[in-house]
Amino acid sequence: MSNPPLEASGDCALRSENLSVQTSAETWQFSPVKSGKPFALILVTAPDLKVARRLARGALRAKLVACANLIPKIESHYWWQGCLESGTEVLMLFKTTKGRLAKLEKLILAEHPYDTPEFVVLPLTSGARRYLDWIAASVV
Repeated sequence: MSNPPLEASGDCALRSENLSVQTSAETWQFSPVKSGKPFALILVTAPDLKVARRLARGALRAKLVACANLIPKIESHYWWQGCLESGTEVLMLFKTTKGRLAKLEKLILAEHPYDTPEFVVLPLTSGARRYLDWIAASVV
């Protein structure tokens, strides 16, 4: 049984599906792990969901990322202009290939409201083959 669509976007409807795991040895299948060297996970914070959604949609529409996760209401503590600050932000996780990083960084820096936006790239060591293949196919 499928869940209802989350949101309509152009000609596609975004949807999530219930995943079931069968424990029988005959039906249990693993996706072989693949090297994650060509892929990256990027961390970006935004002041609110409106900005985070705008940045995520821009990156997705430009095919710079395969996926953007938005984690609202994180509590950030940091030094800014000599003062200790704190605030609530949205953490964005972007999944992409290393070949798309320069264009993604350019987009984030140009469109972000912060003077010095976070743009941190974490390399992947490995991942599920089907998932990494999907990332690669999505950012072409």
